Amino acid sequence: MLEKYLDIHHEVKAAIEAGKAVVALESTIISHGMPYPKNVETALEVEKIAREHGAVPATIAIMNGRIKVGLTSKEIESLGQSDDAVKASRRDIPFILVKGLTGATTVASTMIIASLAGIKIFATGGIGGVHRGAQDTFDISADLQELAKTNVAVVCAGAKSILDIGLTLEYLETQGVPVVGYGTDDLPAFYTSKSGYGVDYRVDTVQELAEALKAKWDLGLHGGVVVANPIPEEYEMEPDVINKAIDSAVKEAEEKGIKGKESTPFLLAKVKELTGGASLDSNIQLVYNNAKLGAQIAVELCKI
Repeated sequence: MLEKYLDIHHEVKAAIEAGKAVVALESTIISHGMPYPKNVETALEVEKIAREHGAVPATIAIMNGRIKVGLTSKEIESLGQSDDAVKASRRDIPFILVKGLTGATTVASTMIIASLAGIKIFATGGIGGVHRGAQDTFDISADLQELAKTNVAVVCAGAKSILDIGLTLEYLETQGVPVVGYGTDDLPAFYTSKSGYGVDYRVDTVQELAEALKAKWDLGLHGGVVVANPIPEEYEMEPDVINKAIDSAVKEAEEKGIKGKESTPFLLAKVKELTGGASLDSNIQLVYNNAKLGAQIAVELCKI
């Protein structure tokens, strides 16, 4: 039945069937996260980093009505130049398929597709969450619900700092999703290594992390895990600078009535503009760092 909708790249399929390490990668970073050609360069470098650390990369997207688990470099190039790729979350998948469209997968939809393919580890930039002012707008990312029910660990630099991090953590706690700090007691805030909020558990080795994931899923405790991996210190931004830019971007979004799935791309682009491109540089480096850790976890998970 899945074959009707799903194409798994032969290298990815062979690795899954052989029990080798595979790490899933999302595609909104390519179509909605940064400009061309930087988006394509970054996506290809992320795949290279995953390989260098022992895992087969599986970049996930929907191309012309087909779910793709593992893109060719030509497909990544095509997606990077596309002006009409739909930002695809859970609700969008069936309609993108039926209409034969191209869709770039969010955290939620990448988790779903990775799980369908049998991939347990997914590396991204940052998860979505509860947006600022959500007590009035109810603007809460579908990523959080997906983390509550889909058995995929998400390696990220915490929640995007454009969000209400405190409320995001409260939501994850309610849904029973563990938030684990890799080498940190403090939840990273995407562009910075500290948010002022604590994680549920600190883990200092890849082996311990892989063993905890296996125990969780062996026990039938369904749902994902947030693996919060701080941006390397040399690439993090000054908190005052980035917070000022975020506050300004959020205010402008409110004034323009920008909400829903358009909110995050607008805010990230505005923050990039206000920081003179520094936020994009940090974004790229934290994604590289997460790809490295994701690959290492995938390798370790295959050993146990």
